[in-house]
Amino acid sequence: MNRALKIIALAIALTPIYAAQASIIQPADSLVIRFANRTRMVIYAPDKAGIQALLNYDLNKIVREMSMKLDSVPDGQTAISQGGDRYVKDTVLVVTKKKDGITIVLKGDSDSTRSDSINHRNDYKKSTVRKGINSWSRSIDFQIGLNTFLNQSNVAAYPTDIYALKPLGSRYFAVAFSQRPTLIRGKGARLSLYYAIEGSWNNYMFENNVVARKGASQVEFEQHPEQLKKSKLTTFALQVPVVPRVSFYNASGKKVFHLGIGGFVGYRLDSYTKIKLPNNDKEHDHASFYLNDLRYGLVSHIGVVGTSLFVKYDLNPVFQEGRGPDVRTLSFGIMF
Repeated sequence: MNRALKIIALAIALTPIYAAQASIIQPADSLVIRFANRTRMVIYAPDKAGIQALLNYDLNKIVREMSMKLDSVPDGQTAISQGGDRYVKDTVLVVTKKKDGITIVLKGDSDSTRSDSINHRNDYKKSTVRKGINSWSRSIDFQIGLNTFLNQSNVAAYPTDIYALKPLGSRYFAVAFSQRPTLIRGKGARLSLYYAIEGSWNNYMFENNVVARKGASQVEFEQHPEQLKKSKLTTFALQVPVVPRVSFYNASGKKVFHLGIGGFVGYRLDSYTKIKLPNNDKEHDHASFYLNDLRYGLVSHIGVVGTSLFVKYDLNPVFQEGRGPDVRTLSFGIMF
């Protein structure tokens, strides 16, 4: 083996990615240099910063110093001794992007694929690959939580106990088609912008045996002659939330925390009441109930490791002024 080939062989041997005794493959960054004679030189580092740190070294000087040791390496051998009798051959990490995810395969110096590989399947709703600054993450998000009324002022015609809500029966549900482009990427954090088109259902389950009715000029909460099993008012709205979000990542690139604060605007498309009678019969009544058609408010996203929470607060009243109680909606729950 001539001197140049020995230098390349030693460089390859000093870049192991997969050791024979390892049972878990760790993610890493590597720099692969291919020569015209099909020879590869692989520079391996535990992360991207390790590759960038090469700027601090005189590689020519390192190669010259290593070349003095080449005579001790038998001709034709492409490995360096470890522990006197154990050898690790050069390995290349091949990353292949497919429609359903990413396949990571280890290949040895004979280009034969090893038996072990890692398949990362992209979830249908979230991309698992972190890309550059202009990367986009598209997803289908679901939100499940609870609703409550927050009183802003007392209205004589509407005592608070009349329209009191059941805490666990007043549920919130939404499905959102969202995108989250990355605006700024740092070493351990990034700033992204979450926005979506979402359909949301606010269910207000009444605590007392009352039914919401649309009166001549205002909403009315009437006592029902029978003891109802269920009585609720439901609204459906189409909304657009916009939330700047800051995400933080650990050394291995896994997101550990995110926080976002923004706003939303929406429009009520439907509203109805639903009651369940003692004989289990159900009745529905679709009407406006003097609800405000326009909705707008604040929204916050909070995430810790794999758990994402949301909080929404309506800045405008639920009912039109003078036609119902002066209340705002607070919704909160989990996103997935």
